[in-house]
Amino acid sequence: MAEVAIRKPALSGLLAGSATVRLTVAPVASRLALRAPAESVSALSSALGLTLPTLPKTSGRAGGRSALWLGPDEWLVIDEAGSDLPALLSGADVLHSAVDVSHRNVGIIASGPGAETTLSAGCPQDLSLEIFRVGACSRTIFGKVEIVLFRTEEDTFRVECWRSFSDYVFGLLAEGAEDASH
Repeated sequence: MAEVAIRKPALSGLLAGSATVRLTVAPVASRLALRAPAESVSALSSALGLTLPTLPKTSGRAGGRSALWLGPDEWLVIDEAGSDLPALLSGADVLHSAVDVSHRNVGIIASGPGAETTLSAGCPQDLSLEIFRVGACSRTIFGKVEIVLFRTEEDTFRVECWRSFSDYVFGLLAEGAEDASH
């Protein structure tokens, strides 16, 4: 009988944090890099079942699906239920580019009263609640790595990074969590 290889997600089972922040690996999700002109946004929003945001640093959410604005014609769509996002868009007869990046990215959740301080250890953006409100998102840097940062709740952030950088990002977040507790 042949052995069956079981693919383990990056960072599988890792937990870290401190007294003020908890770091966990986000559950496996479907992700789509979506590009489209303004005239396609309405039809694509209908196909995805949520409103694609058109303002900088904003997001749209419906159920477990989020669309994060990354540029004037660019979004990262994350579906926590693992839906086949390209299939949802197959009926949208409008100009767009949709690339499944589910296996490229890893999500890390930073939650708790020290989450903002933890992220500030490596991110140059002002993450204060007054500036980076719930629902805000941004493509930015964390340490030396490009990430997509999404504030899902007042004290919770989702960090999306490429799988190849996930160990580095998780380690830097863990260091930031330790600093946040002092």
